[in-house]
Amino acid sequence: MMPKTGLSADLPDVFCKTLQEGGYRGEYVNDAATRSVFATDSSIYEIRPTAVLFPRQPDDLNLIAKAASTSRVALIARGGGTGTNGQALGQSVIVDCSRYLNKIEKINTAEHYAIVQPGVILDDLNRAAAEHDLFFAPTVSTASRATLGGMAATDASGKGSRIFGRTSDHVLEMVSVLSDGRDLIAKNAHGPGTLPHRLNSTIVDVLDSCASEINRVFPHMNRGLTGYNLAETQCGQGLSLVKLLCGSEGTLALTKRLKVQLLPRPSRRGLVVLAYDSISTALNDVARLLTTDPVAVEFIDDKILALAQQDPVWTVIESALEGLAHQPVKAMNFVEIIADSDRALHSKLDAFRQLNRDGVQGLLNQREIGDPLQIKELWGLRSKSVGLLGRMDPERQGTAFVEDAAVPFENLPDFVKDFRSLLDSRGLSYGMFGHADVGCVHVRPALDMRRPEDAAVIRDLSDQVNRLARQHKGLIWGEHGKGFRGEYAPEVFGDKLYSALCKIKAAFDPDNLLNPGKLASPDEKKPLTRLDAVPFRGPLDARITPVLSKKFDKAIKCNGNGQCIGRAPDEALCPSYKATGDPLLSPRGRSALLRNWARQNSEPEMAQDPALEKSLYDSLSDCLGCKACASQCPVKVDIPAMRSRFLASYFQKNTRPLKHRLLRLLEPFAPVMQVIPGPSNRLLRTMAPVLEKSGLVDLPPISPARHKNNWPEKNHQKQPIVVLEDFILGTFDGRVIDSAIALLQATGFDAVRRVACATGKPAYALGFKKAFAATAHKTISHLMEIERSGARLITLEPSFSSMFASEYREITGQLPNVMTIEAFLAEQIKRGQISRLPLNSATGDCSEYTLFMHCHESSTGDQAGQHWQTIFAHFGLTLELARTGCCGMAGFFGHEKDKLNLSKKLFALSWAEKIRTSGDKALATGFSCRCQCKRFGYIAIKHPIEQLAQLANR
Repeated sequence: MMPKTGLSADLPDVFCKTLQEGGYRGEYVNDAATRSVFATDSSIYEIRPTAVLFPRQPDDLNLIAKAASTSRVALIARGGGTGTNGQALGQSVIVDCSRYLNKIEKINTAEHYAIVQPGVILDDLNRAAAEHDLFFAPTVSTASRATLGGMAATDASGKGSRIFGRTSDHVLEMVSVLSDGRDLIAKNAHGPGTLPHRLNSTIVDVLDSCASEINRVFPHMNRGLTGYNLAETQCGQGLSLVKLLCGSEGTLALTKRLKVQLLPRPSRRGLVVLAYDSISTALNDVARLLTTDPVAVEFIDDKILALAQQDPVWTVIESALEGLAHQPVKAMNFVEIIADSDRALHSKLDAFRQLNRDGVQGLLNQREIGDPLQIKELWGLRSKSVGLLGRMDPERQGTAFVEDAAVPFENLPDFVKDFRSLLDSRGLSYGMFGHADVGCVHVRPALDMRRPEDAAVIRDLSDQVNRLARQHKGLIWGEHGKGFRGEYAPEVFGDKLYSALCKIKAAFDPDNLLNPGKLASPDEKKPLTRLDAVPFRGPLDARITPVLSKKFDKAIKCNGNGQCIGRAPDEALCPSYKATGDPLLSPRGRSALLRNWARQNSEPEMAQDPALEKSLYDSLSDCLGCKACASQCPVKVDIPAMRSRFLASYFQKNTRPLKHRLLRLLEPFAPVMQVIPGPSNRLLRTMAPVLEKSGLVDLPPISPARHKNNWPEKNHQKQPIVVLEDFILGTFDGRVIDSAIALLQATGFDAVRRVACATGKPAYALGFKKAFAATAHKTISHLMEIERSGARLITLEPSFSSMFASEYREITGQLPNVMTIEAFLAEQIKRGQISRLPLNSATGDCSEYTLFMHCHESSTGDQAGQHWQTIFAHFGLTLELARTGCCGMAGFFGHEKDKLNLSKKLFALSWAEKIRTSGDKALATGFSCRCQCKRFGYIAIKHPIEQLAQLANR
């Protein structure tokens, strides 16, 4: 049922009444927070909608359309919100299909098709289809969050489109909802569907009267996207309504359900990586490469490669560039090959080896990659390219507006040359990549849209790129749809064809209620919305004061690419969104809320909205602080850091909850609890009801280390290794510290224990700014003093180790050299300093283990997992790395009573089954993770150092 609250005064009563009386079961939201989050996508625009609807069942779409038609309310359908041209923005009612309409209703393995709701994410469909060795062919870089409904709306294609075509080539049937609420069943070819006579007559008349003009004007190329695809709508003696609706960007109907073709998944895949001395050499080589008929040829320029060096993916790229360190690589081509057998794959690779290289003077190297994991990681660079462009300039960022022009592939070298000259003449920073085999170029010039002079570039450069693309027989909108760039439609199609498009729009949507102002208008005399007549986000962000701009810089730079709204359970980013599906709980949503809050607080005369601030507080309170956004987000949006700054400000005028003060005091009182663990545990048990009332549950028992603190009293024969206790391990899991000391000593090191460090982590997370700074300065100063004495500093707990790369750097640039224990042991093994003798596993003991990584380690792309594998292998043990998301504990998050359900849901999402399957083979690096496994998995698992020490001490 529709919520009783939130009915908008901005909408006609008849709209709300029609929904309610019709039995609408979805959500209806019009609060300021939700509207501000849905005011942006991955484009330069910001337009606050009137309200947002989240339909729960497909038939809700019929009710929404009927209510809109009755009350003349405009609608815009939205999927993953990854549009780069404002396709899903407007002062209308947003219909978000991604939150609830995301079910795969059927997979028919015999006939190779799936029936899906419009909000199904591409990766989710392919994961399900892969269980039957099938896949949905169109491959887009936003596959982790792109919805099938959104892909149909833009007729998306992506990598491999030369072979596999576009989305419309794989949609067998689609059920759409017309503007009056009736269903329309559209079929791809020859099928009559359920097209009303009025629509059928209009389409047939247009096709008949404009046949020669359609043939003359419509581009003959792979990426000839046009919005209303009249060139392919005529199919033999019938109509392909799918071809008409796909690419229409929700201006003709709402997508309700899709029947899509699935193909047998290729069993073999190969990748040829070619390095060049220039982008022109790489692009001119494409014709030669295509003679072997690969599935895709993708290019990346030197600027993207330079940016990739700042990303975790670079370790994989380095391996592909092996042997080229002395030669500057200015461009790369990635050539993908697929086959159904090893023999067929080797045959295709042989074809590449035999290609004549005599005319390719700038080809530096060519490598074949066969390892599936390495292939996936290399393609990861390509999928990250859009995000990498977001940080090419410290003051400006890659901006989407001319980023997907396409020309016939044979014209690509000259087009790119002219395009680069155009950008260079303006002194703009940029990087280029794209689908070389189909002539599609991705480029995002670096702009600061807060500056009027940069915002002015949008109009002039768009006009010039449009002209340039047409000169090279292409289009400015080659892949990502038109959106507000639809204003070029009359110019591209000419008066006669544009008039025909408007007639089709008028037949489907006579009242102009579906995504109005884009692609076509029912009244051809009424101009479409100009791309620079839409409010830009930049001028709104320019209102933010310099102080707040600095504090919340990452929120301002969030480009809405949506990498944080993937639903894959085994990915780190973003746990709170994955568990709830609530867009306000994603880093993208939180960034939007932070921007709007900062704007309000930058203009005292502006009417303050306490509800917006409270929504922001609630959203940030559900952040688990995993820091995946700080590393995996393309523009490094660091929500935990900004949460700390926001909370510091928020609690200057609001009363803190008691649980915050109790959590803040745990660290200062930890030394006392460590000295008297027995009485402390009895006190905690006695106080449990009081703690629960204050909002804290299931606090772990006190269990300090048994080793005596022998730093600095002990005389050292060689360089001492000081094992640093953080307050968490030192207070609650001292066995790990004891094990670390024991193993280091058993392997010949002079290891000593230093009493637990006060980390300041709780104070930082809760926004106790001064308390954190004081603690951090004291701890860092003391650790540097130990380091100056000649000792090496070793940490054990990932959440503490990560502070030296993040939180502490906010306080001071002078930090001690601290190594994690796994990095230290792996280094010593590499140097030959550790023998294999200490571990003498008895016959029958387990020698195969599964390691569950802390989310700080898995999200940052560091080498922790590889280090542990090196260590275990050195001692004759096998260690498999489990792939999981956040366990749901996250420090003390899981101990907060109001977070208990969310914490439990996250554990069930990606940990529970894998922990159960691994049993006593399971190991975990994070204290929080081990607590969570004991609490919800009902199994006590060890830190890897405990397992090694146990074997060493036999």
